[in-house]
Amino acid sequence: MRRSRERLAGACLAGILLSAGGCTTLGPDFQTPEAAIAEEWKAQDAARIQKDAEFNHDWWTALNDPVLDDLVDIAYQQNLPLQISGLRILQARAQLGIAIGQQFPQFQQAAGALTRDKLSENQPNFNPAIDDKFWQVNAGFDASWELDFWGRFRRGVESASANLGSQIASYDDALVSVTAEVARIYVVIRTLEERVAIARDNAKTQERSYQIADVKFRNGAVSELDPSQALTLLRSTEAQIPELETQLHQAMNALSILLGMPPGDLSSLLQGEKGIPSPPAEIAVGIPADLLRRRPDIRQAELQAASQSAAVGVAVTELYPRFSLVGSIGFLSSDTNESDLDDLFESDSFGYSVGPSFAWPILNYGRLKNNVRVQDARLEEALVNYQNTVLEALREVEDGLAGFTGTNAQAVLLVDSVKAAERSVHLALIQYRDGAVDYQRVLDTQQSLLSAQDRYTNVRGEIVLNLVATYKALGGGWQIRAGNDILPQERQEQMRDRTDWGGLIPETVPDDLPGPPPTGKAQPMFNRPDW
Repeated sequence: MRRSRERLAGACLAGILLSAGGCTTLGPDFQTPEAAIAEEWKAQDAARIQKDAEFNHDWWTALNDPVLDDLVDIAYQQNLPLQISGLRILQARAQLGIAIGQQFPQFQQAAGALTRDKLSENQPNFNPAIDDKFWQVNAGFDASWELDFWGRFRRGVESASANLGSQIASYDDALVSVTAEVARIYVVIRTLEERVAIARDNAKTQERSYQIADVKFRNGAVSELDPSQALTLLRSTEAQIPELETQLHQAMNALSILLGMPPGDLSSLLQGEKGIPSPPAEIAVGIPADLLRRRPDIRQAELQAASQSAAVGVAVTELYPRFSLVGSIGFLSSDTNESDLDDLFESDSFGYSVGPSFAWPILNYGRLKNNVRVQDARLEEALVNYQNTVLEALREVEDGLAGFTGTNAQAVLLVDSVKAAERSVHLALIQYRDGAVDYQRVLDTQQSLLSAQDRYTNVRGEIVLNLVATYKALGGGWQIRAGNDILPQERQEQMRDRTDWGGLIPETVPDDLPGPPPTGKAQPMFNRPDW
């Protein structure tokens, strides 16, 4: 009879294990949602815009500014928010390892104890003939394995895998932003340097005009109004210089933080006043559909939706019973009757317990179904967010292209404006010196010159800023991480000294943006542990 029961139990276990191979995977299989996207850019026919040329991932090198190239490299190595994004990749890798580990026996432990026991003489059915005081020793192993009948753990792996991909895409997006911000701040610095120089040059010109007006006043040729007006304009121009220098210092402070440095003197890095970088003659933009693959934030939104899709599957499995294998083996002995503690590892002291079990939360009062609804609503939110991210990406590119073409057109007109203003100032001073015009004419021309030069300088800077915004919107820049560490070696060593990371600290991340993980039905029953 005993052997029959053991054979029956063995048959049950075998049946459960065999049926596990045919387990289903509940919940939706992720499909990338459709996103409205144009076939071509609105500005693609504009001058200096190329749609067929190959996109330049290292777009900042097209500005032909070695200083900017060095700054981008320093920011990549030292930017602290970028390192935070790299650390989130490590967290996601560890979380994926946890999810994979859930597919294997979830509970296992070796245990042992040596106890001194005394039975209560007042307990029911107490037999005074037995030993009520005794020592007991045991040693054994307990395990419990919930079988993945409905794909709960496989969906968990799928979700964690998508989350890892999402964190890698987030790192790439941070790299795109850091690179673009370094370029933007650098252009702002060079623009402000030129504006300060223009203000100082105009102040020198206005100083000479003031001296001319003052001499003529002292000689009685003009009234005191002329030197007073000249001095007013001079001081007004000089007052712009501290304001511009303040903006310049603030921009340098922002650049220092991007470079992972405390605010300080950047003269050695900037290497003097190099002027505003010159944009390339043409820029390559490709087609709108390229954004779906190239922009990290779009890939991140897609992977977040994939992760949430798997989370829906996990929630659905909670509605179904859980099947587990439970068991324990061990040795137990005491000093009662004819046994002794030294008999612990004798064959007669060996015992075991093994068999299947199930649990099914039948009366959950709608809690589990409502959790499925919550997760499904979050999935739909993630899908809508993906579509909105695509639309925002398209808008950013179109805005950048419109700004780039518009400021280029402005610059062409402002060049002539500056030349005409310079000529007007020269003629007005000659005529004023000869007494042909009053000083108001001189004031008007000098104000126009300062305004024209300052505006032209601003527009030249805006051309490059719009170019930077366009390349950022196109998703360029993250490719520089290929083959490089995601964390500085010093920080990696610090973490390894503090904690056993095994192989979880990767020196690099994949060269390409990660795609959505395989759906639950395509996954194997068990995944390789990531440790």
